[in-house]
Amino acid sequence: MNILKNKETVFLKLTLVLISLPIIAGCVWGIPWILKEALLYYPKPLVFLVVAVVYAAVIPYFYALTRANRLLGLIDTNNAFSSDAVKALKHIKICGLAITSLYVLILPLIYLVAEVDDAPGILLLALVIMFASFVIAAFAALLEKLLEQAIAIKEENDLTV
Repeated sequence: MNILKNKETVFLKLTLVLISLPIIAGCVWGIPWILKEALLYYPKPLVFLVVAVVYAAVIPYFYALTRANRLLGLIDTNNAFSSDAVKALKHIKICGLAITSLYVLILPLIYLVAEVDDAPGILLLALVIMFASFVIAAFAALLEKLLEQAIAIKEENDLTV
């Protein structure tokens, strides 16, 4: 009965799981395969630096997913307008900015690889990841500010009643 009541959040939680699966698969199978191939053509320090940054970007990605799951839990328990929700949005914003910053750091290296291989797709992929993370951070910041104002208005109304 409770699942039917919160079917929107159940759907969103399922979505969080589904968007984590390609990243897990990429970390387990994709990146090691790319690493093996890249070591044949590029200097080891360059390859290991790019791979290390890509793996480092996965940490804030999954942390943001856990914060989003926490936010959905707060919505389920009717605590969406709480300081915990603001904190979750703040953490999601920071994670988005961290991922963006990591990709900005390696973007020149990816550009060099794309230029040598005449493969603009890898550069485009890095840019898409970078800009998507930035958009998520900006949207989380916007929601954080709106939620802070809504909480302030709610507290003010609670005091006047």
